[in-house]
Order: sequence, then structure tokens, then C-alpha cells
Amino acid sequence: MKKIKIFIADDHNLFRDGLKLLLGSFSDMEVAGEASNGKELLDKIDDHSDNIVLLDIDMPEMSGIEAAEKATGKYPDLKIIALSMFGDAEYYYGMIEAGAKGFLLKNSNITEVEKAIRTVEEGGSYFSPELLFEVVKNIRKIKERMNMLDLTERETEILYHICKGMSNQEVADLLNLSKRTVDKHRSNLLAKTNSKNTASLVVFAIKNKLVKI
Repeated sequence: MKKIKIFIADDHNLFRDGLKLLLGSFSDMEVAGEASNGKELLDKIDDHSDNIVLLDIDMPEMSGIEAAEKATGKYPDLKIIALSMFGDAEYYYGMIEAGAKGFLLKNSNITEVEKAIRTVEEGGSYFSPELLFEVVKNIRKIKERMNMLDLTERETEILYHICKGMSNQEVADLLNLSKRTVDKHRSNLLAKTNSKNTASLVVFAIKNKLVKI
């Protein structure tokens, strides 16, 4: 019987040991390796590129997102399940873009862990119901915030270019507008977002996912 090989990357020894103990109860699963941070994962993944990787999002030296991007860039078929806390909601989208096939809360019971591993091993995706609810709730909040701000299509377009580091004159040249028009839109953006300057406007936009850089 072919075993499902699992690689665990998490910076807490106690958590890794507990997970190994739980997974050891399944005769068709085998913990083939482990790492305490993203860099260690990348150093060891060469020998485990066919594994399912249970990857913590928040790790020292290299985040789970960066480690996932580099690992899937080298091994596109690598199956990554992100290990998450509720407070990691802001990283969900980054992990999905980095190639994660699923998300598990770190306090999930062994039944859910098993279901996630088997689902991803068979080519599917798995997301803890609680996490899906959080993601949907966040998306709803973002849409509501956009509606409350009442940003026009042109303001959203200019906001994007401002966040890319362009000056008002550069934005004007790019969009074939007068600088005065861009200045006016920028003033409106500052007022609508209650930002004091361009730096705080950019932070507000990124933090609230009004634009994708």
C-alpha cells in the first residue's frame, strides 16, 4: 500500500510533535520530514517534492507565503495545506496565490486534518468551514467599505497608480489627463479615506485591499 507522505513545516516543536503523533495513527500516512522555518523547508524539500506539505503561515526567517511561492515555483505539483490561526486572515489570499491547496485551523481535530490531507492528496482543495466563513465575511466587508467610500472608477484607477509610486504628473501623462484633474481626484481620495497624505493613503488602500499591487 502506497503511503501518503507528509512534510510538516512549523516553528513550534510541540505542535510538530503532536501532529506527528496524531498522523501516526493512520497506517497509510507517513511523516517524511519536518522543518522549523521557511528556509529549512526549502533546503529539505528537494527530497520530499512529492509530499503534502502542512505549512505554517507565520514562521521566522521566511514566512509561509514566501516559502510556498518558492517551493511551488520549483515544484508546481507540490500540494501545500496552510496551517492558520483566525488572526491570519489577511494572509489567506497571499497563500492561495502562492499555490496553497487548502487551509486548516491549527486547533482542528484529527478528523478534519485527515479529511484535508486525503482531499488534497486526491487532487482537490480543502478549506476549514470556519476559515471560509472568515474569508467571505472579509470580502463582504471590503465591498461594503468600497460602497461606503463611494469611489468612482476613475478614482480607483488613480488610487492604483498612486500606490504603484507614481506622481500626480506621471498619472496624468499615463491617463491623458491634466495634472489639475489628477490633483483633484487625489484630494477626493484623501478626503474619502480620511488620509492625511499620500503615504497614509497608500497604507489605507493596501490594508483595506482597495487595490491589488
